[in-house]
Amino acid sequence: MSRDLTDLTDHTDHTSKIVGTVWGLLILNTLGSAGAKTIVPLPRSLIQMVTMGALVAAFTLALAVNLRLRIRASAFGFLLTLLLVPSVISSADLESGFGALFRCARLALFVGTLWLLSRWWDGGLTFVRHHIRMYFVVLGSVAAGAIISPGAAMPELYGGRLVGALWPLTPPQIGQYAAVIIGLSVLLVLGRRTDRAGAAVVIVPALVLLALTHTRTATLGLLIGLALAIGSLVLTSAAARRFFAWAVLCAAVAAVGFGSALQAWFLRGQSQENFTSLTGRAKVWHALLAAPRTTSEYLFGAGLGDKSFGGLPIDNSWLAVYHEQGMTGVALVAAIIIVLGGVALLRPPSLSRACAIFLISYCAIASYTEAGLGDASPYLLHLAVAASLLAAPAAPAPLSTPEVPGRRIPQGPRRSEMT
Repeated sequence: MSRDLTDLTDHTDHTSKIVGTVWGLLILNTLGSAGAKTIVPLPRSLIQMVTMGALVAAFTLALAVNLRLRIRASAFGFLLTLLLVPSVISSADLESGFGALFRCARLALFVGTLWLLSRWWDGGLTFVRHHIRMYFVVLGSVAAGAIISPGAAMPELYGGRLVGALWPLTPPQIGQYAAVIIGLSVLLVLGRRTDRAGAAVVIVPALVLLALTHTRTATLGLLIGLALAIGSLVLTSAAARRFFAWAVLCAAVAAVGFGSALQAWFLRGQSQENFTSLTGRAKVWHALLAAPRTTSEYLFGAGLGDKSFGGLPIDNSWLAVYHEQGMTGVALVAAIIIVLGGVALLRPPSLSRACAIFLISYCAIASYTEAGLGDASPYLLHLAVAASLLAAPAAPAPLSTPEVPGRRIPQGPRRSEMT
C-alpha cells in the first residue's frame, strides 16, 4: 500500500512539473519580438521562431499530460473560444494580410493549451506560484542585462527608462511583470502561504525594476489592485488589516515628505500637453474612432494585426479589439471581465479570491493604456490564473478498496441429491 502511495506521489510531482513547464512556455510565447535593442542583436525572425516554438511545445506537452482530454467547464474558456469567431471572420478576407490568419492560428493554439490546462484549475494557488516563478526569471534576465550593460538597459531612446538588454522588452512590459509578481507575493505573505524572507527576495528587486521603468500604468494597477484585494480580506484577516493601516500611513508620509520627487517621477519630464494626451495616445485613438468602417468591419473588425493604426501603436485594449475584432470582440472581452469580476465578488473571502481580484482589477486598469486583451498576451495569462483561482475545487476521486475474498460457507446437498 505504501509503495502505491509513493508511486502516486511521484506521478503527481512529475505532472506538476510538466504543467509548470507548459506555463513557462506560454509566458515565453507572450514576451513578444519587438522592443529595445539588445546587447547581442537578435533577428526578429529568430525571436518569432523561439516564441512560436514555445507555444507549439506548450500545446504538445499539455496534450501529452492530458491525453484523455479531461477539461473543466469554464465560462472564461468558453468566452475566449468565442473570441476566435470574430477573429477568423475578420481575418479570412486577408485585409490585414496572411499575418492575420497566422495570428488566428496562434490564438487558437493558445486557447487550446489553456483548455488542456483547465483540468488542474481547482481554486488553489498552484498557478499563482508558477506565475511568480516564471516572471521572476524574466525579470532576472532584465536585471542581468542592466548589470552587464547599463547603457543598453537604459537607452536615451526610451528616456533613460529600463528596457530588456538581453531580450527585447519594453518598459511597460517590465513594469507589468514586476507589478504583478509584487502584488501576488504580498498577498501570499498576508495569507501566510510563504515566509517574509522568501517574499522579500521577489518583492524588493521587482520594486527596484518597477521604479526604473517609470511605468505609471503598472504602478497605478499595482496600488489599486492591491487595495481592492486587501480590502476583500480586511474583515477576515488581522494581517490584512495591519498591512492596510501601515500602507495608508506610509502613503500619507510619502505624499507629504516626497511629494515633489513622486510628482517628478510620475511626470517623467513630460510637458503638460504631452501628459494630458497620454504621451500621444489620444491622437491615435481619435483617428481610429474617426476612420470610416463598413458594417462588417464594425461588427467583426479588420482582422488580427500588430495592435497599431496608421503605423502607430494603439495602446488601448478596447480600441485594439474594436479595430481588429469589432464590436463583437469588444462585447466578448467585456463579458470576460464582467464574468470573472462577478464570480470573484460572489465567492466568500479567501486568499484565492483576493489574488483573483488583484489580477482582474490590474488587467482592467491596464487595459486603458495597454493592448492585449483580445489576443494571446500576458493579460490573458493573468486572467487565466484568476479563472483557475475562482474554479470550484474538484471533487476528490473515491478511493478504490481492494476486493476482500469472503469466507466460503459450506452448503448442504442439493435437492436433486437428496431425492
